[in-house]
Amino acid sequence: MKLEAVIFDLDGVVTDTAHLHFIAWRDVAQEIGITIDPVFNEQLKGISRMASLQRILQHGGKAAHFSQAECEALCARKNNRYVATLSSLTPASILPGITDLLHDLRARGIRIGLASVSLNAPIILNALGITPLFDYCADASRIKHSKPDPEIFLLACRGLGVTAQHAIGIEDAQAGIQAINACGMAAVGIGDDLTGAGLLLPSTRELNWHRLDAYWQRLHSASAPAKE
Repeated sequence: MKLEAVIFDLDGVVTDTAHLHFIAWRDVAQEIGITIDPVFNEQLKGISRMASLQRILQHGGKAAHFSQAECEALCARKNNRYVATLSSLTPASILPGITDLLHDLRARGIRIGLASVSLNAPIILNALGITPLFDYCADASRIKHSKPDPEIFLLACRGLGVTAQHAIGIEDAQAGIQAINACGMAAVGIGDDLTGAGLLLPSTRELNWHRLDAYWQRLHSASAPAKE
């Protein structure tokens, strides 16, 4: 079976804006009397803005204190603070190995997609200077369910014109790995504490075309019927 596409998560895979998200959420949380730290922030990786806020409210014992309209206002406040920090991103903010991998995939005719629940993904790609390297970016505003639901990855596959079984998904969050597996894609995990990834690498420094190709060949040689 031929590999036709590779679909990337954004934060923690292409670049790392987790610290920018944390600062924005920390400031908004403080305004409503909730304290969060970098350890708690790990729980917010890979999930939507509203889902992140709900976890923060639960953490602070205030899940029932805010109406839907007030929650939306808090999310907007967080996003405004976060967007204001994105100007600090440059091509130097791309994680190690990613630029080379994107160019290698394009040289081999493999389609490249993005599956990020961040509504700011286009702004981030533009700041990094790599928008032209992506064939399709799944628009998070068009999905109803955040990761671990597979909806964002299935949308990316449709946008690329491929089936999930012909694609690899790359994630650094457990919710993302679950989403990749749920739609039948091959999963690559970046990080030490993930489960369910067929290929697990400690960082993007080890992520390259040769490893992806070897992983794909191993998957499909193992599932191929034996020749008589």
